[in-house]
Amino acid sequence: MSGKYAYDYLHYLADPRLDVTAMYVDNHYRQQEAYFSAAHRFKPFRWWALSLATDFQWNSLDADLRDFVYPMRYAGYGAAATSFEFGGLKLSASVLYTYIHDVLRASEAEMDDRHQLSPAVIASWKPFRAIDLELRAFYKKNYRMPTFNDLYYTFTGVSWLEPEETTQYDFGATWHLIRGKGWFRGVDVQADVYFNQIDNKIVAMPTSNQFRWTMMNLGYVEILGIDAAAQGYFRFGPVDVSPRVSYTFQRARDLSDPDSEWYGGQVAYIPLHSCSVTLGAAYRDWSFNYSFIYTGERYESSANIPENYAQPWYTHDISLTKSFLFNGWELQATALVNNILNQQYEVVKCYPMPGTNFMIKVNFIL
Repeated sequence: MSGKYAYDYLHYLADPRLDVTAMYVDNHYRQQEAYFSAAHRFKPFRWWALSLATDFQWNSLDADLRDFVYPMRYAGYGAAATSFEFGGLKLSASVLYTYIHDVLRASEAEMDDRHQLSPAVIASWKPFRAIDLELRAFYKKNYRMPTFNDLYYTFTGVSWLEPEETTQYDFGATWHLIRGKGWFRGVDVQADVYFNQIDNKIVAMPTSNQFRWTMMNLGYVEILGIDAAAQGYFRFGPVDVSPRVSYTFQRARDLSDPDSEWYGGQVAYIPLHSCSVTLGAAYRDWSFNYSFIYTGERYESSANIPENYAQPWYTHDISLTKSFLFNGWELQATALVNNILNQQYEVVKCYPMPGTNFMIKVNFIL
């Protein structure tokens, strides 16, 4: 059993005296959340396991906005799962029931209760004893209610969004190789191919105001993707080195309106290609990390035309960390340099990202 309570306060101030392009805004938001969870798992046999779980969540949001509706949400979740293991074969199945009850305390509008069943089936298989190779596949249904941030962080009124429903299919493989001696210590390789069908996909579109984006539903989206990654482990004397490379291909097509001129266009701000390269090195109490991130070309809407084209961007970042011990406490001091080549880029149009910037962090670990 577990539980938590959270209270978040946000003060958003946009002052034309500081930014002549800004409209004056002085809003305060107070959000509360309480969460309780209980779960139980038992095994009738060594090869068979059963589990039950239930969750309850309460949210409320207050803001000093004109015509604000003061929403409150009661959410209940119940899940039942079973799993079987026969040698190298593992099978599991589950079903999740979701109940959502929203109340608008300052509005006469009635919100419909939401009920949803979300099944999932997962299988994995290790075909060889001598080779650490695992094949896996899953089918899963997901149901996502729009959050209070999606719905109510507005300057006036309320946004109406439908829940997002996703059907996922995935097939993947993972291979591990471990060696205990020599300079080459091992490698991990994994790859996944997936296909997602999404009804009422929730997307955020930037506006002239950085604080409040336009939240909207896309009627139907299909995503065909590939994720691949490889990580190596090396030791050169007292130095451990671990490089990693990852690549993602994601074809996200907006198929909402067959009569639209832009039918089948790539969904806004989702790149077709992206990749990253990282290199970590550790020597005694010192550690060094380098990362390269590349995001390919994108479009600013499902209308994939030259006027909406967004340039690819990349960054190089490095960090150096030193660990110290003081009376059983561990202190970590880290120096970071981000965007070391001072690349000028925009993740979102008209919002340039920082050039070369520096940061020093100190962490105490009890």
